[in-house]
Amino acid sequence: MNDPYHDETPSTTGPEHPDAPLHRRGIKSYVLRAGRMTAAQTRGLEEVWPRLGLTLADGRQDLDSLFGRQAPRVVEVGFGMGASLIEQAETHPDTDFIGIEVHAPGVGKLLDEADKRGLTNLRVYREDALAVLERCLPEASLDTLQLFFPDPWPKKKHHKRRIVQPAFVALVRTRLKLGGTLHMATDWKAYAEWMAEVMEAAPGFVNTATPDTAPYVPRPAFRPLTKFEARGEKLGHGVWDLIYRRVD
Repeated sequence: MNDPYHDETPSTTGPEHPDAPLHRRGIKSYVLRAGRMTAAQTRGLEEVWPRLGLTLADGRQDLDSLFGRQAPRVVEVGFGMGASLIEQAETHPDTDFIGIEVHAPGVGKLLDEADKRGLTNLRVYREDALAVLERCLPEASLDTLQLFFPDPWPKKKHHKRRIVQPAFVALVRTRLKLGGTLHMATDWKAYAEWMAEVMEAAPGFVNTATPDTAPYVPRPAFRPLTKFEARGEKLGHGVWDLIYRRVD
């Protein structure tokens, strides 16, 4: 993050002003948590990272060169422990995936699994997602950006930490191809409403939902059902998916 954007200004009740700077040092959508690393996670970070890991220092990527081919490209921001992303990469070998996650155990787990399954269509950043989008991914290079179950920061005083803000959406739009999609999912109804509010005000996107379900879409079959989500469904918890397409 860049020092000129240091800002601790409290948020209002609604989404951040669209002209607000993207980089707000000290205000992040995540909190780094210390966690015990398993042997497999450590192996992923130590042995697999040199082959599948990417850093900000690598600069702007040529994705065709990175993957050695031309293919649809999907980025997932905040993949957690990586189960959903691994399943997608294994199920769709003709698509290239880039995962972005800051937590070491999740990155290590994903890398270990990717190596054990022999996946070649997956790369990983252990970096801040905004920095990766701004500095590493080319404009109009992505077919889909996925944001599944981001931290909802439910307290009003923490709403400024939510990753879904007008500036984030504007940045995503520049990285999506024309016709590319931003796919979000959350199990917090208030955050789903926030996402819809931000997206409906964002230029260059259209909602893919039908009138009878708008602004949400039924869970697409291509989004893997996580253990967390399946457990929530049994308890009667709702999940809301939103898919918006870039139109200009």
